[in-house]
Amino acid sequence: MSQLDSQIAVVTGAGRGAGEAIARKLAAMGAHVLLVARDGGSLERVRQKIQGAGGQATSLPCDLQDPAAVAQLGERVAREFRRCDILVNNAAVGLEGRPLHELAPEEWDRVFNTNLRGPYLMMRALAPLMIQARSGHIINISSLAGRNPLPNGAAYAASKWGLNGLTYSVAEELRPYGIRVSVIAPGSINTDFMDHQGQGARSGKDPAKKLQPDDVAGVVATLVTQAPQAFISEVLMRPTQKP
Repeated sequence: MSQLDSQIAVVTGAGRGAGEAIARKLAAMGAHVLLVARDGGSLERVRQKIQGAGGQATSLPCDLQDPAAVAQLGERVAREFRRCDILVNNAAVGLEGRPLHELAPEEWDRVFNTNLRGPYLMMRALAPLMIQARSGHIINISSLAGRNPLPNGAAYAASKWGLNGLTYSVAEELRPYGIRVSVIAPGSINTDFMDHQGQGARSGKDPAKKLQPDDVAGVVATLVTQAPQAFISEVLMRPTQKP
């Protein structure tokens, strides 16, 4: 029997990058993974990969900036699957590197609505299922930018600092129900997501020296298979060599 057999895992931002790697890893461990992102086409691609490898996955396209859509997603999970054992809040957006005073309010809102309000809405929608079961694990994917100054990335950094505070506080709220809430804070990952300078692949950094999506997936796998009497509340991830 696989480690996560019969478990339901929800992964946001599952259509690419670290989210895809996390979804594929959890499916390989036996979980039925519910893939969440706005782009239904990318989710379908990931779903087919998982099922082709013998895993279980279901695509649930959803705009995490829409509270009604997230609430409907939660209702569907409760109705069709009746449980949520793992929630990985991975979806995030970044911006081209610019000083804060050049950032338009709508750009600020887009970052915060995805990176901070999105995880709040997902936890609001799915934590009741975990409370009812008196078990579960929530993992929020933050960033080292949520612990360090980030010139020309203040909005992104602020959203991740906020996500850290949200994680630590909700962890205390849900501990009495046997629910573990953890945060993973990686440095630059080798994906098409903007790096900390807002340049992504154009930064000139060596992609082979960056963290890889599978590195983050491996940490998620470690967290969700801890013995029930303990949990790892925070993981900081850095590449062995600076890219």
